[in-house]
Amino acid sequence: MSNNPNWRLEPERYELNAPPAYYFEVDRREFFKFLGAGVLVFCVLKDGRGLQESGTRKRPQGESLPNEIGAWLHLGENGEVTVYTGKVEVGQNIRTSLSQAVAEELRVPVDKIHMVMGDTKLTPYDMGTFGSRTTPTMNLQLRKVAAAARDLLIGLAAAQWQVDRRRLVAANGKVTDTQSKRAVEYAALLKGQQFTQAIPAEDPLIPATQWAVEGQSLRKVDGLDFVTGKHRYPSDQKLPDMLHGKILRPPAFGATLVSLDTHDAEKMRDVAIVRDGNFVGVTAPTVEIASRAIAALHAEWKSEPQPSNKELFEYLKKNPAGGEDRAEYEIGSVEKATASADHRLQQTYNVSYIAHAPLEPRAALAQWSGDNLTVWTGTQRPFGVRSELAEAFRIPEDRVRVLMPDTGSAYGGKHTGETAIEAARLARAAKRPVKLVWTREEEFSWAYFRPAGVIDVRSGLRKDGTILAWEFHNYNSGAAGIRTFYDIPNQRIQFHETRSPLRQGSYRALAATANHFARESHMDELAHLVNIDPLEFRLKNLKNERLRGVFEAAAKKFGWGRKKTAAGQGFGMGGGFEKGGNVATCVEVAVDRSSREVKVVRVVTAFECGAIVNPDNLRNQIEGANVMGLGGALWEAIEFENGRILNGRFSDYRVPRFSDVPVLETVLLDRKDLPSAGAGECPMIGLAPAIGNAVFDAIGVRAVTLPIRIEPLPA
Repeated sequence: MSNNPNWRLEPERYELNAPPAYYFEVDRREFFKFLGAGVLVFCVLKDGRGLQESGTRKRPQGESLPNEIGAWLHLGENGEVTVYTGKVEVGQNIRTSLSQAVAEELRVPVDKIHMVMGDTKLTPYDMGTFGSRTTPTMNLQLRKVAAAARDLLIGLAAAQWQVDRRRLVAANGKVTDTQSKRAVEYAALLKGQQFTQAIPAEDPLIPATQWAVEGQSLRKVDGLDFVTGKHRYPSDQKLPDMLHGKILRPPAFGATLVSLDTHDAEKMRDVAIVRDGNFVGVTAPTVEIASRAIAALHAEWKSEPQPSNKELFEYLKKNPAGGEDRAEYEIGSVEKATASADHRLQQTYNVSYIAHAPLEPRAALAQWSGDNLTVWTGTQRPFGVRSELAEAFRIPEDRVRVLMPDTGSAYGGKHTGETAIEAARLARAAKRPVKLVWTREEEFSWAYFRPAGVIDVRSGLRKDGTILAWEFHNYNSGAAGIRTFYDIPNQRIQFHETRSPLRQGSYRALAATANHFARESHMDELAHLVNIDPLEFRLKNLKNERLRGVFEAAAKKFGWGRKKTAAGQGFGMGGGFEKGGNVATCVEVAVDRSSREVKVVRVVTAFECGAIVNPDNLRNQIEGANVMGLGGALWEAIEFENGRILNGRFSDYRVPRFSDVPVLETVLLDRKDLPSAGAGECPMIGLAPAIGNAVFDAIGVRAVTLPIRIEPLPA
């Protein structure tokens, strides 16, 4: 990606606590590949159209959003407020925090708000729910919309009563005259009409210090539906006269179909076979019959030899994607600074491919009505999937509707629409609705993975612990979080695109997890090299007050510096910033020297992301990120050989279990003087290096590969 001639990093737009901004022209198909490269992207397509649009309306130019209040918000005659957003709910409880934003500015109870999300026919265009962008962008957008609606309602009341609007107050769904005490419901003012007015360019919002709804720990909207089973996930969707589909999968990635014998499957009652080149699928009245029909197909495939996970890291270094590498960021002279340093250190860190392993595999239900297609599917990018479907079937986008029922998990893994396309292909052939739900094995093998990577770090420092030189090369895993936040005068930082043996794409925190693992592990090595406490060493080389604040808060809560009380006990820390959030994580581990088992005993995380919208939800996000991060730190790694996944089921692929969950303690730093940022990704990035550093503190063995593997120790 960095070798794309139209790709450039604009350093003047890059600031601490903000994601790097990359600008490039790209074909629509190419865009979807870039989502997995570990950067936040804002694209302009080669056809001149931006990736922003408004529902089924004409797509606006550039990145503009609809400016009419009514595109985002409708007030019914019964007082119910309907809010429209292209963002989706994938388990992060964003439905609640967005409802809080509207309730805050419109001054209505949260239970009066109905949020319509991820419906390409009804909601304004949205690029997708990723990059921790929902809170800093959509929360702010809906606040502006709601504030504009509130001001309009006050104006209507002032005109109706012939009074100065400055004496009117909006609260609890009413406008009240503070002098006469008369009041009128919002619904009575608007009488069911649409808001047709534009959102003002400058509309003062309620400051965080005066929030009454935002900043509070509200319960999850529709939470009862989820815990009672009333909520219908994508895999639960049903339509009358619906069929079930299954797809014939090749035995290896990239295999081509040589021959197909359908004789046995054709004899099965109510089974239809669909073939289009290498695509082969079946439809049947039940999942069980469809599965038997797929098993009855006899296919011959041809595939080429492919690498295995045993040679992965060597392969990544030796297989560049082509083109000329160039520095993503460079200041000073790394060579001169390294030569003058009192101490020098060079280390290589490796990160394995891991799977998203969502509880709900990919699912889609497709229905054709003439040339119009409707698909219900679990995706983080409904409008992106709409584009993929339109392109696949060569129909205009306004003939495609994608709906995203709240889904339970995604973690960056449900950007693409392959399942929706498969279901739509089968439905078109069957002329009936078709539902397709991937098996667990299909999810492990045919979804994309978090990119593996090799990271080379070379550094130089003075005896007093001042870092002079920093050289950082990331091969394949991506550029997110690649810039160091420490104050180092001489730096060279590069991302090297390589040929990946496996399909790869976005994952929670993108490459920031890999880059922070390498950076924070290296910082620990440097601290030990000059015999300085790891916290003191970090603070010595760190000026940013927000980052200093989380490191100091986590260390205080953890009791950093206390003495060990048992053999195999170790303490470690890691942290950084990503997507506008700042995190520091302190970890206590217990390492069994004989079994080489690492047990994470306690995790303390200090987190700051500006003004906090919902403290309890934020705490859940942080704790959830840490539990998920345990897997990639200690166990998760995809094993593969010759284009086949070898551990593609939960019985073979180790994820965190209830028994693995440590004591989790969270310190929230609420900065009401700063804009709210997202928290879905950043909390994860400090955990893996903290665990690795704690392992070193426990037994003196340095972890340089994720997941952490401890070789046999001397007796």
